Amino acid sequence: MKIGIFGGSFNPPHQMHLEIGEKMISHGYVDQVIYVPTGKKYPKSDLLEDDLRYQMALLMTEDKENLQVSDYELQNHRVYTYQTLAYFKNQYSLDEICFILGSDLYLDLPNWKHYEEILRDYHLLVILRNSDKVGDLESLYQNLPKKVTFTDVHPFVLSSTELRKALKEKNLDFVGQYISKKVFDFIIEKDLYQSRM
Repeated sequence: MKIGIFGGSFNPPHQMHLEIGEKMISHGYVDQVIYVPTGKKYPKSDLLEDDLRYQMALLMTEDKENLQVSDYELQNHRVYTYQTLAYFKNQYSLDEICFILGSDLYLDLPNWKHYEEILRDYHLLVILRNSDKVGDLESLYQNLPKKVTFTDVHPFVLSSTELRKALKEKNLDFVGQYISKKVFDFIIEKDLYQSRM
């Protein structure tokens, strides 16, 4: 089985995140996707509490076959991507662990800890962003062993920053279009983003 690891702040999780997971499966790249909300290693001033982001990710994937959420990074705040992937490789030793990332992150890999290990040990599934071209990306990291697939998954572009701004401005009609009802209701019930940011 192929398992896709999809990390992010998920602050909040929205339809683009869901679409990426579902299309990775429906297009045959992986059999299962595990969403991994990041812990507080990134000093983002507007990062909602771990447990709230985790609960929202669970609500987003509820009743979605083959979509799961892991709190691994939330339990281990000072963890890096190579460590997260190694954890799942150990947990699913009989399966292939794939790393789902955008082309912007693929370009930035040399700035990551032990990026050579990531390229060597895992199948990278790259989602093209903006004007990035496959030809330009294929020439990267030529001297390193790697297995990279530039996917044909092209989700609509939506940022969590836009949604947080809309929530703060009480533009709930806009937000409701791009967040699942369960997540939306959770945000309203807990008064998230509107009074906290």
